[in-house]
Amino acid sequence: MKESRGRGKTDKTSISSSIDSQPLVLNIEDFKGGFSFDALFGNLVNGLLPSFQDEESDSLEGHTNSSGSEALPNGNIKSSEAGKWAQGASNPSFPEVDALLSLFKNSCTQLVDLQKQIDGRLDNLKKEVASQDSKHRKTLTELEKGVDGLFESFARLDSRISSVGQTAAKIGDHLQSADAQRDTASQTMELIKYLMEFNSSPGDLMELSPLFSDDSRVAEAASIAQKLRSFAEEDIGRRQNISSAEGNATASRGLEVAVANLQEYCNELENRLLSRFDAASQRRELSTMAECAKILSQFNKGTSAMQHYVGLRPMFDVEVMNSDTAMLLGDQDSQPSSSHVSRGLSSLYKDITDTVRKEAATITAVFPSPNDVMSILVQRVMEDRVPKLLEKLLEKPSLSSPPPVEEGGLLLYLRMLAVAYEKTQELARDLRAVGCGDLDVEGLTESLFSPHKDMYIEYEQASLKQLYKAKMEELRAENQLSSESTGSIGRSKGASISSSNQQISVTVVTEFVRWNEEAITRCSLFSSQSTSLAANVKPMFTCLLDQVSQYTTEGLERARESLTEAAALRERFVLGTNLSRRVAAAAASAAEAAAAAGESSFRSFMVAVQRCGSSVAIVQQYFSNSIARLLLPVDGAHAAACEEMSTAMSSAEGAAYKGLQQCIETVMAEVERLLSAEQKATEYRSPDDGLIPDHRPTTACTSVVAYLSRVLEAAFTALDGLNKQAFLTELGNRLHKGLLNHWQKFTFNPSGGLRLKRDITEYGDFVRSFNAPSVDEKFELLGIMANVFIVAPESLSSLFEGTPGLKKDAQRFVQLREDYKSAKLASKLSSLWPSS
Repeated sequence: MKESRGRGKTDKTSISSSIDSQPLVLNIEDFKGGFSFDALFGNLVNGLLPSFQDEESDSLEGHTNSSGSEALPNGNIKSSEAGKWAQGASNPSFPEVDALLSLFKNSCTQLVDLQKQIDGRLDNLKKEVASQDSKHRKTLTELEKGVDGLFESFARLDSRISSVGQTAAKIGDHLQSADAQRDTASQTMELIKYLMEFNSSPGDLMELSPLFSDDSRVAEAASIAQKLRSFAEEDIGRRQNISSAEGNATASRGLEVAVANLQEYCNELENRLLSRFDAASQRRELSTMAECAKILSQFNKGTSAMQHYVGLRPMFDVEVMNSDTAMLLGDQDSQPSSSHVSRGLSSLYKDITDTVRKEAATITAVFPSPNDVMSILVQRVMEDRVPKLLEKLLEKPSLSSPPPVEEGGLLLYLRMLAVAYEKTQELARDLRAVGCGDLDVEGLTESLFSPHKDMYIEYEQASLKQLYKAKMEELRAENQLSSESTGSIGRSKGASISSSNQQISVTVVTEFVRWNEEAITRCSLFSSQSTSLAANVKPMFTCLLDQVSQYTTEGLERARESLTEAAALRERFVLGTNLSRRVAAAAASAAEAAAAAGESSFRSFMVAVQRCGSSVAIVQQYFSNSIARLLLPVDGAHAAACEEMSTAMSSAEGAAYKGLQQCIETVMAEVERLLSAEQKATEYRSPDDGLIPDHRPTTACTSVVAYLSRVLEAAFTALDGLNKQAFLTELGNRLHKGLLNHWQKFTFNPSGGLRLKRDITEYGDFVRSFNAPSVDEKFELLGIMANVFIVAPESLSSLFEGTPGLKKDAQRFVQLREDYKSAKLASKLSSLWPSS
């Protein structure tokens, strides 16, 4: 190990000496290009530093092996070897430093020399650049002056070119104008020659130039003829103006002969072209047709050719239009229906639209102005074919003598009108889609139906009245047949049957509404604006109100007539006095029959009232769902309609009120009959024989309550709300009054008073179903008042202390006591009734 370390030192020394003996030479070229200082430094020291590193490695290894000490991972040496390491530290650890310092000094010296060389070169380059920059600036200045001169030259050249171009353009314009004048002069000379030919002699067209007879030059001939004609007419007009201004009435003749000959020639040429056009049309030679149409467009803008073409279309033949009518209306003996006419019009109008669409393709290929031809074609359809069809279909009936309902009546005409109007509008829209130029096809449609729309509302009102009248006649006829089928029976029974056969029918009212709804639908179809629609809807709805009001009022009046007949029967069979048993029995039987008729009439009237209410509800619902929204656009129309509806139903309400009063009279008459017939005098004066008193209600009471329960069942069903409450309250008050009057006829003992109180309880329980508090209170007071027959005489004065309101009726009731006179109650109770 020591030998190797010795060899390392020897190598390093030799390297150092070699470096010192051979100094490093730096070249300026080394600093050009990709120069790196790290590379330069590495080249300087790499010859020395590797030997030092090897020596250091060997020394570390020798220390470790000789002493057995270990180096710590951080580079320190264990304390056991520190002394030995310190002994070796006194030797130089970097012996090549002197060689490096010498190398670095030599390098610095060379670098300084190189810097001076570079600085000298830089100064020379700066001087050379400054000299070249001065020369360059001078050259640029001279170039700028030369460019400015060039620009001025170009500007002068451009100005000169522009001047020459303008002069050339003027010369060209003059040449073009001269050429045009020459052409015009040539054409004018030629036109004058042709004009002189036409102005030679009247009607002489034989000496004309070949141009006017050559079929291959028809277009040129037509153009020249039109120019000559225009010039001649202008010349004649100018001469006439000069003559009128100078007052010379005998001015020389001008080109009148030429104008006449030109007119004749143009007519002849136009007819010839039309003939050629027709021949080509029959052969479907569209190119020839287009050529003729183009030439004919010079004559009155081609109007005659357009009209001629449209007029020869097969769709306007008389046979075709007659077949339209036959297909739509069918046999003359049969009555067409609106649905059949609707299908027929749809099919017919579709054929017309398809035909027009096919013609449009031909017109577009042939005529130079297809929109004008389409306008004429569609106008012919809307003014010729459609009107002739509508004339047969829509024969306006007379309002004074309308056709009978069996033949369709006015309704058939209105339905036909609506169908025709709707389908014709669809046709107009289809034709507009196909193409009709600037033609107002919708306006033509409106003009077709304007004679019908002017009196449309009058026809609708007349139709609704006709339908109502026919319906009433139908109902009367049905009622007559029903009456005849039942045969002749008793008058009272017959009256009830007649009433039932003529009852108000909700189905009939629904039919009224359906008629009106159909009329409103037609109003919507014929009214283009919301304001006009509202104005048309109002009379339609008024007609419905009149019909429903009249129908329900008449139905209620018929039901009232049955009540009146029943009342007459009751008056007729009122039982008198001093009658034989047989006569009395017959009269009682007749009275029962009259009572049965009255009960039947009561039920019939309640049914009539119920159906009347249902009818009014149907009308109100129809108004809310359909009519109200149509009237909203007009201020005040909705409120006016509501008021009118209320006014229209007032007559029915009046009839219903009178009938309900009659119903109360009928019920009370039967109640009085039952009380009179079945109430026994002994029922309220039962003998005091010690037996258990009878606590059952009297027979009369039971009969009356049973009758009321039976007959008022119809009232509970038919009436509702305030009407029901008012009716039952009035009936309860009348029943209370009737019972008071009835009991005034009897004398009561205590047992009879108990029986009476039982009757009052029965009546009170029944009238409680009326839900009338005032009536319930009256019957409660009746129960209290019945105590005057039950208590002892000495207790009477204290009976009414808490109820002063009963004193008046109690005074009358006390007098009905069996012991009223024997107990001298008048004097005992005089303090209660001082006025008596």
